[in-house]
Amino acid sequence: MTQPHDDRSAIDSVRRRTFITGGAAAAAVAVAGTTAGPAPSAQASISTTARGLTAAVLEFRDQWTSATGLGELLRRAGMTVVDLDPTLPADAQPVPVDLIAFGSFTNNDRTYLDYVATHAASLRAFVSAGGTVLEMTQSDQYGPTVAYLPDTLWVQRTDPDSSTIHPIATDHPLLAGLRTSGGLIFPGRGDFPTSYENLGEWRGVRVLAAVEADGAPPALVEGAHGAGRFVASSLTVDKCWDAAGAARQPAEAIADSEIFFANVAAYVGMVRAGTAPAVVPTPAPPQPPTGPLIGHVDASSARIWARPGVDPAAHPKWTCTLAYGRQRRRTRAGIAVERDNTLLFDVTGLKPGTEYTVEIAPDGDAGDVEPLRGSFTTAPPAGKPTVTTMGFGSCAPSVPDAVWDRVRLVGCEAFVLLGDTPYIDSTDLAVARQKHRIFLQQPELAALVSSMPVWGTWDDHDFGGNDVHGDLVGKVNNRRAFADYRANATFGHDGDGALLTTPRDGEGIYTSFRRGPVEVFLLDPRWFSRTEPSWADPSQPTCIGAVQWDWFRTVLSESDAPFKAIATGLIWDDKQNSEKDDWGTYFYEREAIFDFVRDERIAGCFLMGGDIHVSRALNYGPRVGYDLWQFIVSPLHGSTIPSLNVPHPALVHSAVEPNVFLRLVADTTVADPTLTATWINRAGTEIFEVERLASQLGH
Repeated sequence: MTQPHDDRSAIDSVRRRTFITGGAAAAAVAVAGTTAGPAPSAQASISTTARGLTAAVLEFRDQWTSATGLGELLRRAGMTVVDLDPTLPADAQPVPVDLIAFGSFTNNDRTYLDYVATHAASLRAFVSAGGTVLEMTQSDQYGPTVAYLPDTLWVQRTDPDSSTIHPIATDHPLLAGLRTSGGLIFPGRGDFPTSYENLGEWRGVRVLAAVEADGAPPALVEGAHGAGRFVASSLTVDKCWDAAGAARQPAEAIADSEIFFANVAAYVGMVRAGTAPAVVPTPAPPQPPTGPLIGHVDASSARIWARPGVDPAAHPKWTCTLAYGRQRRRTRAGIAVERDNTLLFDVTGLKPGTEYTVEIAPDGDAGDVEPLRGSFTTAPPAGKPTVTTMGFGSCAPSVPDAVWDRVRLVGCEAFVLLGDTPYIDSTDLAVARQKHRIFLQQPELAALVSSMPVWGTWDDHDFGGNDVHGDLVGKVNNRRAFADYRANATFGHDGDGALLTTPRDGEGIYTSFRRGPVEVFLLDPRWFSRTEPSWADPSQPTCIGAVQWDWFRTVLSESDAPFKAIATGLIWDDKQNSEKDDWGTYFYEREAIFDFVRDERIAGCFLMGGDIHVSRALNYGPRVGYDLWQFIVSPLHGSTIPSLNVPHPALVHSAVEPNVFLRLVADTTVADPTLTATWINRAGTEIFEVERLASQLGH
């Protein structure tokens, strides 16, 4: 990073140079054509209002395009360009500035993330006083929200990329004079998309350009704050030159970029002069509904969740109708605004082993609001011989994927999400909620969660980030989002240690449920880890915490289910890499759990894990008085990690297989009940299988 300029000679030198800042591009580099003035097409667009204006720029040579250009393009537009000093507030830079500009993908460098977190208030003050902040496209890897905007404005990014950009506000100064081709602007941008991480959700801003002609999702928006403007973009039109100064874009495309940034410079001058057009916000379209999600279901009750995506003031009360033959059971609930405008219905008095249809509709005049529909089957009667088929999986995609269709096709009647479902990698509450929404809205998954009971836990990426533990700052936001978007029977415990049966703020998310002959204990080894001494060894940090341990001992001891799955997102041994989020790190609590099962002679236990993007079956031998098996199933998405398929003396089967889930069939209709675990991929191929008799599991 270049040093702040604090004298006239330094300032004069700034006027003659282009600064490429951030990461490996900290040194200034010569850019092709820097000795020439703007291209003729761009020169005509440069307003005299750009003269004498200064831009502070932060940009980064990213891993995807290996290109920069923001500073050079603004210099060609007639602005003085300086480096943004990341140690100083936006309104206290070494020289007075009119524009603060963040280049495309700058948020993949820590400098940007720290700056917008530390100096958000100063960015707002800078704009309020008549400045302009321009943010080019940013990856959603570290959170899709433009985090420093004032409360009146809201912009969030989504994953899809595009190269079709429609001018929406054709009369706006930022779009003046741009070349069009087939009605589109910025055509022919070379070998990478024009728009990365489109602006999928917004509030209080005007849409200027968009990926689709109807204005959604936007690719360029502006928002007013005080006397100034915020401009957010998903355009990568600043990525023009590589590190050697060679053009990364065709000449016409670079000329288009010059015109646009000439417009930016003129616009900044208009904002500073108070002559920029007034911002009339573009109404955001209604959000698509999410759900219904069939949550915890037992033999006589069901918990059903939905997010209608409508204005809660227009439709505050809703009714959930369950139908079985001619019978109807109706339950009413109000939209919980504080829980991200979601609905939660608890329905009781149901018949065991019975299929119900679900319809959720607003009370009163529904207008054009379509009911949300689903179906499910209640658990079989307790103790009745039956065959129960369940699915398990971890590490799931947030894009359409037929793996969810395969889960239904192979006969699963319920499903357990074992974590990284979805990937959030942020502790921003809005980000976490959005990631949950996007995940559940994927059409194949939406069909699954509306047609069978679904339970879930988390792993590291939905807890907050890769290899994170209970000392993570901001974890409360991810817990709140999890509780907002799941319908488990319980959600950890409250401040007094009492089990939480409603999705309100508390500690951890552990839960358990029984379906037919299988009881599943979903432990939470994230929330409590490293936060207190271990109950098993006070010289070591805990993994699951004392309260959860007491709960687990009680419910496991009381269970009379023939088969008992002890499940976490973590695997139950050592990943043998640098990460510490596995039960090998907390071996003293793992061994205490195994000792408890053995000493209490609890039959039917087996272990479930995910996380590692590899599927494995391990037999630890008679550790608990009978052979103890671990079933690892990962990933549901397409990315495997072959290096984690490590040798282990207990390893029986393994497969580095994408798009895989586990089908678990428990059959108590035979004299010696069977438990069959089959790893199946998206194509329906059975990868490997483990079958155990109840008599082999301590019965």
